[in-house]
Amino acid sequence: MRFISPKVDYAFKKIFGSEQSKEILISFLNAIIYAGEPVIKSLTIINPYNPGQVLSLKDTYLDVKAVLADGSIVVIEMQIASMAAFNKRVAYNLAKSYSNQLVKGEDYPLLNPAIAVTITDFILFKETEAVINKFRFKEETENFECIGGELRLIFVELPKFKKSLSELNSLTDKWIYFLKETGNQSRAPKTSGFGISRL
Repeated sequence: MRFISPKVDYAFKKIFGSEQSKEILISFLNAIIYAGEPVIKSLTIINPYNPGQVLSLKDTYLDVKAVLADGSIVVIEMQIASMAAFNKRVAYNLAKSYSNQLVKGEDYPLLNPAIAVTITDFILFKETEAVINKFRFKEETENFECIGGELRLIFVELPKFKKSLSELNSLTDKWIYFLKETGNQSRAPKTSGFGISRL
């Protein structure tokens, strides 16, 4: 009997987006955003439904949405198949999560940073072999930042990850391996170290 793949929509949301998932989500986000460093200590998992503040705006549904202790918003999506204008969809969801923080009359200093973590089961960036790619606004010629870390895009491309179980040497490796390979396993591997008490 094989395990259900965590890439499947229901499984992904159950693993990372349920009320019992806080420790798991903290470990995963620390691995992907902060290279395994325990930067995130606590978070709140919130409703991933992302309505428009204006009735004419498109409603969107995210896989997982969380607010970190510092107020930062993290939206997480798992995408199995490539689709038209996928990059635009990711950018739209990030911008919408950022802009939906304010209502009429509130001031811009109340805005908190927003991070989009997108995991794909297909190759998105053919120009690099890197499994994880991180983007933020920078000046095109001299590469200095415009708005700091207010808006960040982080992509994890599972097909680029080639390590075997014996080659995993970081929390990041373990989480990417878990996402990529669990659906191909018939028994749990003899490994630990996800930074949580149970998985």
